Amino acid sequence: MNNPTDNQLLELSLELAQSVSSNLRFDGLLTAIRKFITCDAIVLLVLKGEYLQPLALQGLSRDTMGRQFIIAEHPRFLAVCQSTKAVRFAANSELPDPYDGLVLATDGDLPIHACMGVPLYFEQQLIGVLTLDSLTPEVFESLSQRTLSLITSMASISLHTALTLDLLEANVKHSKEVMRALNEPSDLGQQSCLVGQSAAMEKLKNEIALVAPSNYSILIQGESGTGKELVAHSIHQHSSRCDEAIIHVNCAALPENLIESELFGHAKGAFTGAAQKRAGKFLIANGGTIFLDEVGELPLAVQSKLLRVLQSNEIQPLGYDSTVQVDVRVIAATNRDLKAEVEQGHFRADLYHRLNVYPLTVPPLRDREGDMELLAGFFIERIKRKLGVNQLKVAAQLMERLEHYTWPGNVRELEHLLSRAALKACAKFSIQERHRQIVTLTVSDCDELTPNTEDADESQIVPQQQVPEEQSRAIPPLNLRAAVDDYQKALIKQTLHQYQGNWSQAAKHLGVDRANLVRLSKRLGIRLEKVVW
Repeated sequence: MNNPTDNQLLELSLELAQSVSSNLRFDGLLTAIRKFITCDAIVLLVLKGEYLQPLALQGLSRDTMGRQFIIAEHPRFLAVCQSTKAVRFAANSELPDPYDGLVLATDGDLPIHACMGVPLYFEQQLIGVLTLDSLTPEVFESLSQRTLSLITSMASISLHTALTLDLLEANVKHSKEVMRALNEPSDLGQQSCLVGQSAAMEKLKNEIALVAPSNYSILIQGESGTGKELVAHSIHQHSSRCDEAIIHVNCAALPENLIESELFGHAKGAFTGAAQKRAGKFLIANGGTIFLDEVGELPLAVQSKLLRVLQSNEIQPLGYDSTVQVDVRVIAATNRDLKAEVEQGHFRADLYHRLNVYPLTVPPLRDREGDMELLAGFFIERIKRKLGVNQLKVAAQLMERLEHYTWPGNVRELEHLLSRAALKACAKFSIQERHRQIVTLTVSDCDELTPNTEDADESQIVPQQQVPEEQSRAIPPLNLRAAVDDYQKALIKQTLHQYQGNWSQAAKHLGVDRANLVRLSKRLGIRLEKVVW
């Protein structure tokens, strides 16, 4: 059909619009065009840098879909891409045809035939090419320029829309995959696996199984390195919200002036530097779970707003007059004694009770009798894969020392210690040998354990029962928290004095984040504008 009427062009436009919304949108676009332009083969190609990639085709062998046509190598494609309107090649054109041997209607090289290429532009940018071939010579010559221009415009818009929809669908799919990856355990799918069969760990697992299906707020307490984040992920994975996000917020790492914005979001222009609207972590976690790690580090001003979320399930982003309803489960974690923090006025009592609906305590490694071998095996297997070693094992003498060590850094310290030991042990072999040998971690690879084992120098160890009774009675009562605060206060003042009040340099010297140092100093009563001795 040549030079369709306005009604037929309108019908084509409607068909193109309908094809865009279908799962086979590119093939539908070709079908719609073939109803108005007779041809034996039609191909839609998208521009990808220096080459054209087929998106859909009709009348050509299926393997054409796997080809990438480098434009510079195909004169006909080059001519089309350099044009701003349809190019109709002469039937006897000597330019080689990129589809020779691919058209289903004929075998071998294409005979004299009609060939037309249509460049597809959107906003003056070439986005693709439409090619039409017919074994009937000069069949495209009768098409008017108006008809070609209208069909080209509609095809260009349809292609752009279809590509945009494809991109959006790909982005949504990617976002879901990322979300799934965030929720799923890492390290070969075992991150959320709580390793251990000790009585303390069995008790923790039973409590998780009990509270996870509920929507209760949970406060996870435990020493640093015990695996509080792992417990939070386990709770989320066993809850009814497991298909939604769990958003992690490290409260200790957030600058004090940005905490509220990070948690609740802000409007454009809400404060200096707020160049655009931003959703807070609570809104991102809507329908899922938010994990507030180191919740004890939150300033009192933010604590009151967090309390409002827990009480009314609503947030108020900075710069907004209205509130936003959210459905978020809150899991908080801390290595502080929040009850003591409440008594000292450093943490709100009402927020503590809201968070502490169901408290969980993660046991320290020293209280997990019988778990050392399981944990060591778990970490060794992961380390083996990371280092590309044929086999890693722990010597019996080293395992005994691991059992008797006090582990102030808990499970995290164990993992790091085994990682260092594995590196030292592997260094004794060449890379080729590591793939064949069984590498054994020995005591010599873990020198730091010596002072805490039975093999340590007895002169350096004073058994508790040998401390004279009169000496123990002579030690005056001591408030450990107050003593630590006094020491921190003196050390911070000394460092600030050394760097003439420069908080950034002082924080770097002390090995802490500047915002955390400022927050700690405020809690300790150190004036921020001037160091007072």
